[in-house]
Amino acid sequence: MSNLVIAAVSALLATNQPTAVSNFVQTQTGISISLSETNDPVELELQKLMKADDAARIEVDKWITDNDAFAEKGAGLTKSEMRRRISERFQTVRKGYEDLIQLHTNRADIRIAYASYLGDTGEEEIAIEQLELARVIETNNPAIWNNLANLYGHNGEVKKSFVYYAKAIELEPTEPVYYHNFGTTVFLFRKDAKEHYSINEQQVFDKALALYSNAIRLDPKDFKLAADVAQTFYGIQPPRPDDALRAWTNAFQLASGDVEREGVHVHFARVKWKAGRLDEARGHLNMVTNAENLEVKRRVLRSLEAEVEKRAGTNAAAGDVKK
Repeated sequence: MSNLVIAAVSALLATNQPTAVSNFVQTQTGISISLSETNDPVELELQKLMKADDAARIEVDKWITDNDAFAEKGAGLTKSEMRRRISERFQTVRKGYEDLIQLHTNRADIRIAYASYLGDTGEEEIAIEQLELARVIETNNPAIWNNLANLYGHNGEVKKSFVYYAKAIELEPTEPVYYHNFGTTVFLFRKDAKEHYSINEQQVFDKALALYSNAIRLDPKDFKLAADVAQTFYGIQPPRPDDALRAWTNAFQLASGDVEREGVHVHFARVKWKAGRLDEARGHLNMVTNAENLEVKRRVLRSLEAEVEKRAGTNAAAGDVKK
């Protein structure tokens, strides 16, 4: 199920709907359960259940898409009715996981699969319970530690998530997604990071960037990762324009098509505009011609022209004073 559909399902089923949407769109789990050939009857039963889970998600995906289309025409189900329908559709899957766990309490793979289901339906607290039990069974599974860190970051136990990310990296130091998730959490929750590590805000920024750097080192060809890291510089104060431009240059070199490259030109323009390099910023915007990037280009160009007018007015006023 796509992240946007996960968010929609979470919003329909969770009590705190805005939080559910924002949380699940950002989650990177690092957990996967392969459906390999096996003669293990328990694993065969789990595979059957996971396929039923996937089928339910696909069906719910279609329900949501169709209902959104009907809603645009003034029809469609209400949120409460859609919530009831989705809940009923998933109930069989949920009971399947619960029954299988009851029969095989020491199987971590069943609990991981169930936690994934619970995460997709917005039931984070129960998902955490299942993953914690899985962690006891498979103490050295780094993906479980990472997933728990994600969930603890979402539910407010941020300092605990720092510890869990560190453990995931200790167990598997070559997985870039762990560094990426850790860096994002440190960056977003700066107050918690300052308290937990006894460092100042600039050191928090440096720590987050060091984690991002490790992620890029391990996955140097991932454009999305490089762009995510570059965007981090918009939140750093005081600004670090030279570092930001280096980060965007790295992303530009990884861009796979005109849309991505032109998108980076918009970011080049924004960084250089903020740094007072207005002519260079305008030059980057002139490179943007693709329809998908035109709206953001217009927004940045308006800001740029406003800055030019502001400076012209300031210079004129200064000239009048001199006279």
